[in-house]
Amino acid sequence: MSKDPDRTVPDMPPFETADLVIASQKALGELKSLAKVQAVVDLARSGVAVAVKKGAQRPDIGSGEAVKRALRAAKSIAYSSGPSGVYLAELFQKWGIAEELKAKITQTPPGTAVGPLVARGEAEIGFQQMSELLPTAGIDIVGPLPPDIQIVTTFSGGVHVAAKEGDAARAWLAFITSPQSAAVLRKHGMEPANSL
Repeated sequence: MSKDPDRTVPDMPPFETADLVIASQKALGELKSLAKVQAVVDLARSGVAVAVKKGAQRPDIGSGEAVKRALRAAKSIAYSSGPSGVYLAELFQKWGIAEELKAKITQTPPGTAVGPLVARGEAEIGFQQMSELLPTAGIDIVGPLPPDIQIVTTFSGGVHVAAKEGDAARAWLAFITSPQSAAVLRKHGMEPANSL
């Protein structure tokens, strides 16, 4: 962890004052422990999905073993630098195929989506949260990772301790977690956090 008190993880830009902060549950937990945010609530969950270029052959992803075979057969693979990418790198290590796949993997820089690489044909198969892949034109989403290897990221929101519009931020959090927001979250590849 960085020694800079305004940085919660390495390579994270300085934490600026905002009214509302939305990030992974882990990141919000770190910010709360540093007394940077308060009123933290879980908002939505999103699992990892698999994508190929529009019209390309769809690999079998019905089980973890099928995904492993698809990875070995793929000419190129892309995944993010976010939670899904960290998880996949660990999974490939656990499977014992990390070295085998290394030369054909592209890990996107932080904040960069995987979908466009797949759409341009720079990666034959791509992995990222469903919510990140859905808006990308030029790809087909094969589906979510199978249950035996799926990982779900929970996104949380919190009010900055120095928020100028703290009441408005709390109202926004309440709206996002309300029943009327559920359909919008699902449309964008997420499940409401309270729908376990």
